[in-house]
Amino acid sequence: MRRFRAAALVLPLLLAGCAQDSDPEGPESSAAEQETGAEQPASWIYQLSGYEDDSLDALVAAPHEAAVIDLARDGGEDYFSADEITALKDSGKTVYAYFTMGSIETYRPEYPVVAETDMVLNQWGDWPDEYFVKYWDQHWWDLVMQPRLDQAAAAGFDGVYLDVPNAYEEIDLALVPGETRESLAQKMVDLVIAAADHGGDELRILVQNSPELREYPGYIDAIDGIGIEELFFLNEDEPCTEDWCGENLDNTRAIRDAGKTILAVDYASEPEHVAEACEQYATEGFAGAVAGVDLDAVYAPCP
Repeated sequence: MRRFRAAALVLPLLLAGCAQDSDPEGPESSAAEQETGAEQPASWIYQLSGYEDDSLDALVAAPHEAAVIDLARDGGEDYFSADEITALKDSGKTVYAYFTMGSIETYRPEYPVVAETDMVLNQWGDWPDEYFVKYWDQHWWDLVMQPRLDQAAAAGFDGVYLDVPNAYEEIDLALVPGETRESLAQKMVDLVIAAADHGGDELRILVQNSPELREYPGYIDAIDGIGIEELFFLNEDEPCTEDWCGENLDNTRAIRDAGKTILAVDYASEPEHVAEACEQYATEGFAGAVAGVDLDAVYAPCP
């Protein structure tokens, strides 16, 4: 599968919001504000491939309190069954179905019909089998988003984990005349709101990354939480010291303080880095996970 780093490009409006919400007292002040946030799971497991014997048995046996898995065990049409999801939920986990909402991978079953439309845009440079799409097009909703939401609900998932909201920053503007980063961000927020309206009380909505979208009206009300990658370590074991790391952290704190679930994941294997990330999660009041970047195995939860 694939991972990506939260994008560095932030709109001027959003930068202003980040500056207003920045916490001058640092993590201690943010931790003190945790009482206003949602109850976070003690730990979560994030596995998108490599399911042992193509089953969820290893995840059922894992001690984590939440799980994010792909909608299908093979990334294609082999969807997890209601019995399998029920067994995973019965192990005490809240279970989310992963899929992308701003891009299409060539191995997904919807790709051939999507490719027949004009919705497919530029290829994502780091991922040769993935293309951004016109996610605001009604055909995208009809052919991809609604069927996937309905599949997740039918299988009994507690919610969905929507990836690639940062498509609004990555689409080649030359391919979408008349659009701007601001208009594309608004269209992404509109899609999240539509997903929440469609899911109703059946599906919780978590969005991965792009926490700056919280500045847009209706976004916070539409989501139940976010997943956030690489707050403290990039890829594997590289400390996250870029300016956007701090901006993402400020925005994530604000979403937590709005009463939303935060599932944070960093990619590290060095014991001292794993320990540091886990300590940061505890300080911030986030549900945290430290995993391998391939997300293809069960890993131990933070202590």
